Amino acid sequence: MNEFYHLSATSLQGQDIDFSDFKGKVVLVVNTASKCGFTPQYEGLQALHEKYHQQGLIIVGFPCNQFGKQEPGDAKQIAQGCLINYGVSFLMMSKVDVNGEHAHPVFRHLKSALPGFITRKIKWNFTKFLIGRDGNAIKRFAPLTKPQHIEAAIIKALNVGP
Repeated sequence: MNEFYHLSATSLQGQDIDFSDFKGKVVLVVNTASKCGFTPQYEGLQALHEKYHQQGLIIVGFPCNQFGKQEPGDAKQIAQGCLINYGVSFLMMSKVDVNGEHAHPVFRHLKSALPGFITRKIKWNFTKFLIGRDGNAIKRFAPLTKPQHIEAAIIKALNVGP
């Protein structure tokens, strides 16, 4: 079984999420923040979720406070902000570190599978990782890359028409 499927995380609601449940799905993992210049990307992520969830796309957001302290809230505040401001209904996890000694295993795995430009470190909020139906990491997208600009890669991974 692919290493990605051995991973797990805790949702904002405190539920354990076993990534083996994502077998056969295309997964987009994103480190998020509610007080970032890129925060409006939640809207684009939600649009992708609504458009492709039925075809097998799973979006997993991981709030992170490591970049400019732009995710200061607790789980309840994060959940309320995502829902009220952006109507987020895709899977949101509890706040994690993505770099350093305490980096969550999901991000340690993804950074190893898809190192960034010059360094493996995640440079900022809204770095995106696309994982194929087989659990293999396909592509890493920079924070500047808007969700609508990765739609073609998602369609290709899902193997569905536009």
